[in-house]
Amino acid sequence: MSTKAATAAARRSKLTPEREAELYEAVIGMLREGGYDSVTMEGVAARTKCGKATLYRQWGTKPRLVTAALDKRRVTVFTGIDTGSLAGDLREAARVASCRRDRDAELMEAVSQAYIQHPDLRAALRETVIEPEVAALDAMLARGVERGEIAADNPAIGFVAPSFLGMLRVERLFEERFEDVDTMPVFVDAVLLPALGVSGAPGSASDPSPGPGGGTAPGAVPGPAALDRKAAPRPEDAPEG
Repeated sequence: MSTKAATAAARRSKLTPEREAELYEAVIGMLREGGYDSVTMEGVAARTKCGKATLYRQWGTKPRLVTAALDKRRVTVFTGIDTGSLAGDLREAARVASCRRDRDAELMEAVSQAYIQHPDLRAALRETVIEPEVAALDAMLARGVERGEIAADNPAIGFVAPSFLGMLRVERLFEERFEDVDTMPVFVDAVLLPALGVSGAPGSASDPSPGPGGGTAPGAVPGPAALDRKAAPRPEDAPEG
C-alpha cells in the first residue's frame, strides 16, 4: 500500500475538497480515540453522515482511506528548524516535540501499533509519518558536519533520529521516572549532544556547567552515582570524639 494509490483514488472523487477534508478528519479522530482497529468504513460513514457506498467507491478499502487521511494531514514537525548550530537545532526540535506531545500522543500511539500489527500499512506509514521527520533530523546533522561541528564518520550520527523518535514513543511508558523533568530537552543535552561530541554540550570541555563531581545541571536527572554521593555522609559531619 502506498500513498500514490490512495491519493489517486481521491482524485477520481466527486466529493468537494471540504467534504473530503471532513472525512479525513473523522478518520484521524477515530485513530486518536481507539487506534487503527477502531476505524471502520461504517464508523466513518456514521460520523460524517456519508454513504458507506461512497467511501468504498472512493477508496475501496480501509487501508487506502487511512493512508489518504494520513497523507493529507502530513505535517513535518521538524522541517524548517535551522538555528545555525546543531545543538540549537536539536534543542529546538526537542522543544517543539515537547509542545506537541499531548496533542499528538494518541495519534502516534495508533500509528505505532498499526505499523507493528498491519504490514500492509508499513510503507504508507513510513512515507507519511516517519520518513519526513527522519529526513529533517538527518538534515540537521548534515549541516552540523558541513559546519565542522561534528565529524562525518561519527558513529553516533546514525543513531540520532531513531533514538530521538524512539524516546518520543516510549516516554509515556516511564511517566513516573520523568514526571518532574521536561524529558526531550534533557535527553538532547544529556545523551545526544555528548554522544555527538558537540562543543558546549553538558560535560564537554567547553561546558561551563559543573562537571560530574560538581553537581547536576539544571533539569538533569541525577544518576545512581550522584544519588549515592548525596546520601553519603561527609567527614566533617561526623560527631566529634
